[in-house]
Amino acid sequence: MEASCLDLALEGERLCKVEDYSAGVSFFEAAMQVGTEDLQVLSAIYSQLGNAYFHLHDYSKALEFHHHDLTLTRTTGDQLGEAKASGNLGNTLKVLGRFDEAVVCCQRHLDIAKELGDKVGQARALYNFGNVYHAKGKSICWSGAEPGDFPEEVMTALRKAAEYYEANLCIMKELRDRAAQGRTYGNLGNTYYLLGNFRDAMASHEQRLLIAKEFGDRSAERRAYCNLGNACIFLGEFERAAEHYWKALQLARQLKDLAVEAQACYSLGNTYTLLQDYERAIDYHLKHLDIAQYLNDRIGEGRACWSLGNAHTALGNHDQAMHFAEKHLEIAKETGDRSGELTARLNVSDLQMVLGLSYSTNNSVLSENKEIDNNLHGARPRMSRRHSMENLELMKLTPDKINANLNHGSTDMLGDEGFFDLLSRFQSNRMDDQRCALQDGRTERVSVYPAFSESAASPGQEPFLRLLASAQGRRLDEQRAGTGNSLPGLRTLSEHSSRQMILSQVMASTDATEPDDQFFDMLVKCQGSRLDDQRCAPPPPFTRGLTVPDEDFFSLIIRSQAKRMDEQRVTLPSCR
Repeated sequence: MEASCLDLALEGERLCKVEDYSAGVSFFEAAMQVGTEDLQVLSAIYSQLGNAYFHLHDYSKALEFHHHDLTLTRTTGDQLGEAKASGNLGNTLKVLGRFDEAVVCCQRHLDIAKELGDKVGQARALYNFGNVYHAKGKSICWSGAEPGDFPEEVMTALRKAAEYYEANLCIMKELRDRAAQGRTYGNLGNTYYLLGNFRDAMASHEQRLLIAKEFGDRSAERRAYCNLGNACIFLGEFERAAEHYWKALQLARQLKDLAVEAQACYSLGNTYTLLQDYERAIDYHLKHLDIAQYLNDRIGEGRACWSLGNAHTALGNHDQAMHFAEKHLEIAKETGDRSGELTARLNVSDLQMVLGLSYSTNNSVLSENKEIDNNLHGARPRMSRRHSMENLELMKLTPDKINANLNHGSTDMLGDEGFFDLLSRFQSNRMDDQRCALQDGRTERVSVYPAFSESAASPGQEPFLRLLASAQGRRLDEQRAGTGNSLPGLRTLSEHSSRQMILSQVMASTDATEPDDQFFDMLVKCQGSRLDDQRCAPPPPFTRGLTVPDEDFFSLIIRSQAKRMDEQRVTLPSCR
């Protein structure tokens, strides 16, 4: 029986190593059905089973088995096992958005590693700490603010993340673990980016790129080029950004990853829009559109049509602009994108207003207005020079100004100035909707509820609050162990008195209080203010287009340029 349990566990481990986690779970579950008296084997099964469920995004199950592993290792005095279980539990709590509890587990992991003089363990704990604070900052920072201008709570979390990543790097350099350094440099660069330290972000991503090349890791190399491009956008270095995105595109093609190739085309198209090289922007947006259609990514297809409409508007190709605006509207309706639908309607409406055209969405016919007969067939408006974004000239397209300029026969307003003003006005109300999900598998955003205070209760509420506290107390115990009267897979029939004594100790720990109550009391305090939040099923994950980058690019552009637009405005010469 003992060998059979071990054999099943080993087969489950083998399957998980080749990333067949579903099959691995089946073997681990079978091993627990057979049962074992070997506490080390049982701890290994719990740990592997928790990790397998984590990879399958079943985080409640992952939490359950990592908690079993923590209970078992703490009871038997296995400090290395306890450190590992604490780390695994912290990672799972982080993904669930339970950051305060995750911090407690990470701290326990770090304390044990320091006590044992385990440098590798310390580095891992510091890395996990950084991940928790980085995730915490990202979970609450997407409020339309520009990186570096987030609320103080966000900035504090991100600064802590950077500190832990830097501490991890010090140990990894001491241990000369280049692969681990590469991972940390990537995360540190992303943290600096959110903090608004774009030069530091670029320095970190350049180190990430160097290490990725050392290991021939083309996926990591592509990500580094993409992150470098994003940082360059905020620094106003658009030509350099285009170079980085182009290299990311070449790597995506080498990797034969169509979705990632489309993302690079999307980024390049928008970068060339910033550079006002609209013909090249259209070329890349058409490539994005082709791949999105091939992959049946309707969300990505809608974004491509939106981008193409804006670029054609800038060129004065009004019939093409209207075509893509209509297509964007159609896709937005189909995908239930209410904000996208509103944006598309505004685009169509403003094109009509600016051009003085009547447009029928039923038959897609443009009827010309006599006053702008020369613009109807897509003639490019006269441009005296090609502006860089540093010298962009903008003016507001109010109806009064539109009519005044139309009366003077001016078409220049549909070029550089009109496009960026339209872009900033139309999209300002849908930034949050455009943002993509920050991490795959993330199931919920946690809101913290204040703990009840008896002193704040109104008369007559005390019995209710006591009843509530009693009910929630039982739920806390269930959350802490959830094992009933035994740890799953633990066989209690033993002829050896010493082994029976250990088993009895473990069994008693699951029925009464768990060892080292201070550690779990800290977890309970973290949980105490969020019991109601734990009751709810997590919301469905945000759906983003397969071919749209994680950081929605138009949203990034608008945030980066929002503060610069007023500075870039110039006094227009009076009409003669």
